[in-house]
Amino acid sequence: MNETAVQPPPTEAAPPVTASEMIAAEGLTKYYGKFIAAENVTFTVPRGQVVAFLGPNGAGKSTTMKMLTGFLSPTRGRARIAGHDVYSDRLEAARVLGYLPENGPLYAEMTPKSLLRYCAHLRGLPKGLIQERLDYVVSRCSLGSVWEKPIGKLSKGFRQRVGMAQAILHDPDVLILDEPTSGLDPNQTHQARELIFSLAESKTILLSTHILAEVRAMCSRVVLINNGRVVLDGPVSAMASDVAGMEDRFRQLTAGKV
Repeated sequence: MNETAVQPPPTEAAPPVTASEMIAAEGLTKYYGKFIAAENVTFTVPRGQVVAFLGPNGAGKSTTMKMLTGFLSPTRGRARIAGHDVYSDRLEAARVLGYLPENGPLYAEMTPKSLLRYCAHLRGLPKGLIQERLDYVVSRCSLGSVWEKPIGKLSKGFRQRVGMAQAILHDPDVLILDEPTSGLDPNQTHQARELIFSLAESKTILLSTHILAEVRAMCSRVVLINNGRVVLDGPVSAMASDVAGMEDRFRQLTAGKV
């Protein structure tokens, strides 16, 4: 089915996002013909908050994240990162944003070292800062043992860590992470959680995951989407007080039985 023509976001001035609103989705909508991938998705994430973005497969999570990061144009609506409109002020938004897409593409013939150095140059990091940031991400993402191995030869878990490294390489204020622990073994998952915990001290994070135990461990708030629409936005406790209760509530909301 052909995608309907995408109308560019309106150019008239919109109310400014307050300094505390680091992520803002304003009526984000994406249609593919008659199929609704996301419709009127609206929420904000204040500075310093870690928010879980939940939903069943096909609910519109990745579509919404791609619109928030500027990788996908909306049919209508706006997205802002740290007050910068993602479409009209793309470069400024990109400077303060780190994005880990689900199954993000990596250059198989490059090594983590060469890829991340390339990413540092693309992002315009000062020459004197590049090695410092490379040293930081190789340590924080535990990439030392594969630093000079071709990415195409790495396990899924190591490729995921390379993706995380590129997301935090430029020390962004905002992180949007789509399934950051996908493909990791229990030890690697623990390391990833510790990294996200430490980053949360100074960054604003929107985190997509299917693992509700991770939500309870890392997040203070939940935005739950189903059939392209937000069906819950509130503290983690609004779902339940334990993981089993959260699973029941998740099923109720995504089955339309509230």
